[in-house]
Amino acid sequence: MHEIKSTTGLTKPEAYRALHAQLAAVLAGERDGLANTANMAALLFQALPGLNWAGFYFMRDGGLVLGPFQGKVACIRIALGKGVCGTAARKRETIVVPDVEKFPGHIACDHASRSEIVLPLLHNGRLLGVLDLDSPSLARFDAEDAAGLQAAVKLLLDGSDLSRLAD
Repeated sequence: MHEIKSTTGLTKPEAYRALHAQLAAVLAGERDGLANTANMAALLFQALPGLNWAGFYFMRDGGLVLGPFQGKVACIRIALGKGVCGTAARKRETIVVPDVEKFPGHIACDHASRSEIVLPLLHNGRLLGVLDLDSPSLARFDAEDAAGLQAAVKLLLDGSDLSRLAD
């Protein structure tokens, strides 16, 4: 069992170094994508301050379908190009949204969410899904978060077999 340590009080570079070390320990010796995404969602939710949702959506039947997450009950299916998740998936790029109310077509699964970051899960050119983090604070995420979370996604993709989770 792993003890998750909060990154509260650390600078962002320190926080992401600590997060990456914890994630590497959680993923060590396990390749199952379902288990690893479930643990990664829990780790992110517990270790990063200011989140109210952390989880995954996977490509299935031409759209995104809810995967492992931490937080309130979420939207189950999101069409490509819809909301922040669907837009990040369609564009295959990380999207940082400082104020979700200003994002055209934002899908409000939890009305408490005010900012969001979504990162595509790309493996060998194949879109497997997205990692989605929400916060009740405006402008919670920035370029440092994007870089730190992209490195975390790389750890996940390099250490896991996600092929059964996506079409």
